[in-house]
Amino acid sequence: MADRDYVLGTEDEEIERLGLQHRVWRARMLDGWRRAGIGPAKTVLDVGAGPGWASMDLAELVGPAGQVIALERSRRFLDSLAERAAARRLTNLVTLEQDVTEPFGEEIADAAWCRWLLCFVPEPRRALANIARALKPGGTAIFHEYADYGGWQMMPPSEELDRFRDLVMKSWRDAGGEPDIALHLPLWAQAEGLEVVEIRPLVEIVGRDDFTWQWPASFMRVNSSRLRDLGYATADEAELMATALDRAPEGARLITPLVAEVVVRKPGDRPSG
Repeated sequence: MADRDYVLGTEDEEIERLGLQHRVWRARMLDGWRRAGIGPAKTVLDVGAGPGWASMDLAELVGPAGQVIALERSRRFLDSLAERAAARRLTNLVTLEQDVTEPFGEEIADAAWCRWLLCFVPEPRRALANIARALKPGGTAIFHEYADYGGWQMMPPSEELDRFRDLVMKSWRDAGGEPDIALHLPLWAQAEGLEVVEIRPLVEIVGRDDFTWQWPASFMRVNSSRLRDLGYATADEAELMATALDRAPEGARLITPLVAEVVVRKPGDRPSG
């Protein structure tokens, strides 16, 4: 599938936005990796790696004795990752142009990381089955997926934010995705023979001075024009939505979309190393 099929796009502006999003979520991500047992000398899959911001952190975490395999179907994203990885001399990072709904190996990895992928792919259960197949016995997978995207709101309510959120959800569903995919993930994982180890909610209420505020603010700035280009919003509406958080009243708060962190394990002896 071509890069143009990405509902959020793959342009430079989106790559930079994803970098900001990664920095906002990095502490939560690192904490999740620790509980999932990701560490030195492990072989880890970054499934749906995008431009690879997490892939590079994983490569540094597993060290020279480990390996990270970044799976991503966008050539543009992979080229961006390869350039940055070379600049940081990360020789233990391999990129693979891969549609993750197609098989990518059996028992090849100690762990897998998957963030905001299953909510976009039209066949999420196939992607999950491929992850299960790729894990070694005892291997773990950790997912960050939305469980209540509609819970993203402002205090006090904002018509522009509500409109943007609803159009985003519609655009994802029209493209074959499901924003609240985490609601299905535990039982789907069990059906693939995986054991659910832990499920945690990740949600915050933040003010303008909190760095987390920049995550939804940048998303609205970048993707309001994307919704316009896709025909979901008029130019005037897109402009209002793009600046909605900049115009928020003093003392306003944001409730972030509820993310479920799901850690699963493949039965068997835990991989050594």
